[in-house]
Amino acid sequence: MLKNNPLSIKTKVVLSAITLVSFLTACTSNIKGTDSATIFINKMVETHEFDKVALDQLFESVHINQDILKRMSTPAEGLPWYKYRKIFITEARIQGGLKFWQENAETLSLVEKKTGIPPEIIVAIIGVETSYGQKTGNYGVLEALSTLAFAYPARSAFFQSELENFLLLCREEHLDPLDLKGSYAGAMGSPQFMPSSFRTYAVDFNKDGRRDIWRNNSDIIASVANYFIKHGWQAGQEIALPVSASGERYKVFLNQDLKPHLRFDQLESLNLNIKRPLPLNTEVTLLAFEQSISGQHTSEELWVGLNNFYVITRYNHSPLYAMAVYQLGQSILNEKGKFP
Repeated sequence: MLKNNPLSIKTKVVLSAITLVSFLTACTSNIKGTDSATIFINKMVETHEFDKVALDQLFESVHINQDILKRMSTPAEGLPWYKYRKIFITEARIQGGLKFWQENAETLSLVEKKTGIPPEIIVAIIGVETSYGQKTGNYGVLEALSTLAFAYPARSAFFQSELENFLLLCREEHLDPLDLKGSYAGAMGSPQFMPSSFRTYAVDFNKDGRRDIWRNNSDIIASVANYFIKHGWQAGQEIALPVSASGERYKVFLNQDLKPHLRFDQLESLNLNIKRPLPLNTEVTLLAFEQSISGQHTSEELWVGLNNFYVITRYNHSPLYAMAVYQLGQSILNEKGKFP
């Protein structure tokens, strides 16, 4: 092991500064011509028989986007629950969800009968993701994925894979890669599918020969439902339930494991109380959501998440996200219940 003597620390600082300057310089350049982009292009040619000249020309117009790199460092999921919730559980989103449901009632009913996915969950996903298709993103998908693939080392392998899938889906669906807009992370359409998700889960519900997650609500609804089915949704089962606690024994079971791993019959031994009984062998995960009290102090709101809650987190690996979807869906369902 090297000792941290003053000289080695100074050397590390200088080297870090040089690395940072080099990185920032690279981030102002065009992507074409970088070693990683060249390797990627060659892979697409060799593995998928893309035309090298065409790919070279395509990437000539793609630049690393600094705003995208900045956005990746400040995700909304870093907020406490009481702030995160206010973004998505709003009267505008509830009313927008009711309107979307009314306009697409026939498709939602057909999809529910076929898959068992509740309409309120499908509607809430689309509401949380894009406000029912109103905010699908203004970043070029090619530029977003390329920026993250070649200038975001922490997840470069993931985004290079998504860039590969994006070029493949554009070829398969006869789409121009430069035409498509999406989020700063390269998610597309009303359901904000990443390219790999599009290729795996998108559905041509109306059989017109296209899987259109941008403009066709039937395809959008069926694609979201298909995503959940393929991730193990259990029709007719609970999603999440509130619990109350006596003492603090439960805290040892609060962790980042979203997959249900506690048996329901263990809750009693943790001095947790749940009003709605479940079969004793039901597996749950214990979740705590930070609430604000009088704007100065916070408290924990406890819930148990079941299998279907875990399935929602496969869409976005955040308990805050899944709870926002669940609660928005319940709010829309309650609003719909006011109308005959």
